[in-house]
Amino acid sequence: MAFIVGIDGGGTKTAVTITHDQEDSLFTFTVGPINYNGGDADAIAASFEEIFSQTRLYCGNLQEVAHICIGAAGISNPLVINFLEQHVRNNGYIGPLTITGDQETALYGAQNAMQGIILIAGTGSICFGVNEKGEQHRTGGFGHLIDDEGSGYSIGRDLLSVLVQVEDGRINDTVIPAMVYEHLGLSTVKEIIGFVYDKNTTKKDIAQLAPIMTTACEKGDAHAIALAEKCAANLYELVVPVIERLKLYESPIAIAGSVLQKSRFVKEALERKLAQSYTQTKLILPIKDAAYGAVLLGRSKMNND
Repeated sequence: MAFIVGIDGGGTKTAVTITHDQEDSLFTFTVGPINYNGGDADAIAASFEEIFSQTRLYCGNLQEVAHICIGAAGISNPLVINFLEQHVRNNGYIGPLTITGDQETALYGAQNAMQGIILIAGTGSICFGVNEKGEQHRTGGFGHLIDDEGSGYSIGRDLLSVLVQVEDGRINDTVIPAMVYEHLGLSTVKEIIGFVYDKNTTKKDIAQLAPIMTTACEKGDAHAIALAEKCAANLYELVVPVIERLKLYESPIAIAGSVLQKSRFVKEALERKLAQSYTQTKLILPIKDAAYGAVLLGRSKMNND
C-alpha cells in the first residue's frame, strides 16, 4: 500500500505523521524546526535528513510514498517554498509534493475539514479561516521581525523588555527578572544583551522564555498578568477580521500552539474578550494535530488528481 507523509514544520519543532493512503494506522515522530525565517540552515538540513531517514525505515523505501504534504511556517517568504522543495528532492524523494502554509494543515487537522477557524499561537502567531463557500482569510503570520504579536516569541521579547526596564528603574515590584536570569543562567543586563544580540540566538530561543510569564502569573505578579492580557488582546485582534470577513459568527475556534494550550491566563483572557462580542463563539482543542491535517490534505490532493 502507498504511504502519505504529513509534515507540520513549525518554528520550534517539526512533527511528522505517516499513514497508508486509505487507513489511519499511524507512525509519528518529531525532529527540529524547518522554518527558514529566523531558522538555522544547518539545523534545517539536519531535520530533513532525519525526516527521510525515519520515512525510509517505516516505508521501506521512498518509492512507496505516494504523496508528501508539508505545512510550514514562514512560506509568506516566496523563497521558502523553493528551499523546502530543494531539501525534499535532495533527500531522494521525486514523487508528488504539496507545500502550503501550516495554518491550512492545522485547520484541516483541527476541524477534520477545510472549514472553520484555527488560531495558532506558538513560536509565531496566525489565524486562518475558511467558510462554507470556500472563501478564506488569514491574519498574522508575517514573521517575528514585523508581526507575530501574541506569540511565544513576542512574550519572550516582552519579558526581556520588562527585565531591562526593571534594571534601569522604569518598572519595579516584579519577579520576572529573577526568573529570566535563572532560566538563562545569566546574572547581569550586559549578559542579557549579549544573549539577545548574539548571532546564534534565534527566535526559538526567545520564545522558550514564554512559560516564565505563566509561572509569574501563578505567583500573582501584576506585570506578568498584564502581559497575558496584552497577549490575549493581540490574539483577539487576529481573530476578529477572520470572523467578520467570513461571517463565521458561530464557528468554534480551534486553538493550537503552546501559548494558548499551556497558559490558562492567556486562554481565559481571550475567552472573556470573545464573550463580549461573539457570544456563540467558543475555543476548542483540535480534533487532530497539524501533521495529521497535512496527511488529510495530501490525501485530498491525491483523490483530486
